[in-house]
Amino acid sequence: MKKTVPAIEAKDLSMVWGNLKVLKKINLLVNSGEKLAIVGPSGTGKSTILKILAGLILPTDGLLKIFGKEQNYLRLDQNNPPDVRLVFQNPALLSSLTIEENVGFILNRNKKIPKKYIKDVVNECLAEVGLFDVAQKLPNELSGGMQKRVSFARALISEPKEEKENKPLLLFDEPTAGLDPIASSRIEDLINKTNDKVKGSSIVVSHVLSTIERTSTKVLMLYGGEFRWEGSVFDFKNSDNPYVYQFRQGKLEGPMQPKEI
Repeated sequence: MKKTVPAIEAKDLSMVWGNLKVLKKINLLVNSGEKLAIVGPSGTGKSTILKILAGLILPTDGLLKIFGKEQNYLRLDQNNPPDVRLVFQNPALLSSLTIEENVGFILNRNKKIPKKYIKDVVNECLAEVGLFDVAQKLPNELSGGMQKRVSFARALISEPKEEKENKPLLLFDEPTAGLDPIASSRIEDLINKTNDKVKGSSIVVSHVLSTIERTSTKVLMLYGGEFRWEGSVFDFKNSDNPYVYQFRQGKLEGPMQPKEI
């Protein structure tokens, strides 16, 4: 039996925009099946990490491996990009396409896949997130919450390839931002259900304590472009680390101040 490679290995990863050092030689290891939350104030580089992992931007410096393969090119420039699925804070649905076309977008690009297969897979994924009879609707005919669930259905879609040794990497960017507690709980349940369905690894970027605690097993605190603390969710809930304590309590006093980034 082959040894399972980590989902993510990043060493001395840096990102610089002009004179602004967004990420400063960060190191990150996410093992297969691990559920990680990256937390910290706004503007500390959390979403930048997700964009790098998704292959949307390239780091300025450092080494990045996803499923053991070094990443040197943007996702669109790769012939066989790693199976990384990003769920945006905004559902990011194409308004001119039906829900079926949005969810099955990656399958529709492959002309060899039968239309009936795509339809069946899309309806199955929509049912997994509790949506029925919406496949032929346009995004603007659905509520914001339903559109959010459509984006989760899209994350369940896989191309019909041979079974891979490595399961997908799921990235969730502020999935419950701006939602009421009940709606947040529904989305948190969807995150867990999606993780269980694809048996992958995940990273959740969030400010919402319930989302951090319910969808993750490990937490990393990012501030000023550097990881300041890491530990289990239990440790996060009880740590007296000044960065964690300030974030958890929402205090103005502490090491995290707006002037850094």
